[in-house]
Amino acid sequence: MRSLRAVAALAALGLGFGAVTWYALEGKEVGVLRTRRPDGSIQETHVWVAEDEAGPVIEAATAERSWYRNLLAEPGVELRRRHGSLHRYRAVPEPGDAGHERIRALLRAKYGWADVWVGWLQDTSRSILVRLEPRD
Repeated sequence: MRSLRAVAALAALGLGFGAVTWYALEGKEVGVLRTRRPDGSIQETHVWVAEDEAGPVIEAATAERSWYRNLLAEPGVELRRRHGSLHRYRAVPEPGDAGHERIRALLRAKYGWADVWVGWLQDTSRSILVRLEPRD
């Protein structure tokens, strides 16, 4: 009987952890970034979107992310915002400490506790700000 309770408690904890994590990731504005893979196919990635004085910015948690490597090779990207409109951009990475500190501050301000929660799950100590410049 104790082992059944322990299994049930672990399952409840796992479900709770998963639910909080899902809500942290998807509870506020999440955009869908469309990048082009080397084979020409489209990769869609959910991203948090912040705004600064120049427009939308997103974060690559690491330079190894496949979508980030895609936009380095082909900077023409598309982003669907929460209201469903799809916009075309030129992605301009801003690697280095200044870009990293800027994107971390913007995401922390916009996403609050969710940014802290996700920070426990994903190392963003080397993250890269990616500026999205409108394309005609």
